[in-house]
Amino acid sequence: MTDDRLQGLDPASPDAFRKAAHQVLDGCLDQLFAAGDHPWQPVPADVVARYAITGPAMGEEALAARLVQDVLPYGTGNTHPRFFGWVHGTGLAVGLMSELVAATMNANVGGRDHGAVYTERAVIDWARGVFGFPQGASGVLVSGTSQATVIALAAARVRALGAGVRKTGQGGQQLVAYAGAGVHNATKKAIELLGIGSDHLRAIPETDQGMDLAALQAAVAADRAAGAVPFAVVGTAGSVDLGRFDDLNRLADLAAEHGLWLHVDGAFGAWARLAGAPWDGLVAGIERADSLACDFHKWMYVPYDCGMVLLRNEAEHRAAFAARPSYLQGQDRGLAGGDPWFCDYGIDLSRGNRGLKVWAALMAYGPDRLGAAIADNCERAAQMGHLVQATPHMALMAPVVSNLCVFTADARLAPAEQSALNTRIAQDLQLAGIAVFSTVTLNGATALRAAITNHRTRPADIALAIAAVDRARQGG
Repeated sequence: MTDDRLQGLDPASPDAFRKAAHQVLDGCLDQLFAAGDHPWQPVPADVVARYAITGPAMGEEALAARLVQDVLPYGTGNTHPRFFGWVHGTGLAVGLMSELVAATMNANVGGRDHGAVYTERAVIDWARGVFGFPQGASGVLVSGTSQATVIALAAARVRALGAGVRKTGQGGQQLVAYAGAGVHNATKKAIELLGIGSDHLRAIPETDQGMDLAALQAAVAADRAAGAVPFAVVGTAGSVDLGRFDDLNRLADLAAEHGLWLHVDGAFGAWARLAGAPWDGLVAGIERADSLACDFHKWMYVPYDCGMVLLRNEAEHRAAFAARPSYLQGQDRGLAGGDPWFCDYGIDLSRGNRGLKVWAALMAYGPDRLGAAIADNCERAAQMGHLVQATPHMALMAPVVSNLCVFTADARLAPAEQSALNTRIAQDLQLAGIAVFSTVTLNGATALRAAITNHRTRPADIALAIAAVDRARQGG
């Protein structure tokens, strides 16, 4: 056989590939440095058609042009300074460099003795110090807080029922967990995946100060009286709908009183720890948690995806996941060294090099500069709140606590009319490329929601966006 299948998969011409790769790199840099010129835009039908995988192979050089022309322009737009939708991170310039290096290394960071393992360990050790976890606390980088929550609650389940639960299951014992009514759906999914059942995740009423602890006390007592096994409480550091924070110190006191595992969902809000006063006070007590889940790809701005779970007790973490078949046995020297292996602390055996992009961000910018960007996001949310209150007919739907601002374009309207107006405005501004707001339903009305996790957002962007909402409200 002499067809192309025998030609191998490395470039036939390194010089031609180098030229093609530089074309892609230049396209990425052009877009990165002009992020404000690249809002979200719908993908045209003819471009979607060109995504179909048909016909003969085109080779690296033709692919380079297609990547720049047909792929690069059609992201979610979250690099744009007026992207306020959901809680999307916005990426960093050093992420481009670190991801290039990671792709070239192509390391499996499940274990063994190589550089990617040590950069990830450095990131986890740094984070352990930031959050005040003790020496010896363990952690692992994961796809995001959803996966981190599964890992944390799996360890909590082993503490509650013993390591035998991994083999025999829960049997007739009914575990029960507790969280604020606005907890992220990741917790519900984790409870379902662990076989506990979401009917046994108690939704505790909330106030602007977080979970109602008297209601939590009553729920735990009622479940114990009914023969269930309360095992974990999930505190929220930055709810995705309104940016609320539970009182973590009081929650830690209650967890200790009742023997509950305290897990903190800090997907984005945990990083208020770096922002300085007054925002770092929102996460006071986070150092007392048994486990913490958070994302680097949100409020630490690194490229997707990268989350983290930290656990106070390394032995409990390892007991929930360690399992080594003979072909993965570690050695005292050589590539099979490097114990402990990350595959013993989570779900994945094959793991990408997530740690490098976090390490690169910390080395390039440092925690002080990153913390200043987080603080500025909070200031921009406060600015937006002030502009909303100063604009006729607009109104805040909830207090601005950190980096979220939730409001209505016209408070005079009935809930159904508000919902229609706010939904239309969100869609119109997205399609016009002006700003991206998401929406959330509060008290029967759909509101506009801005989650500011963008280090490129400036005061002028906030003013422009609110002015655009006001024009859209008036039909402009």
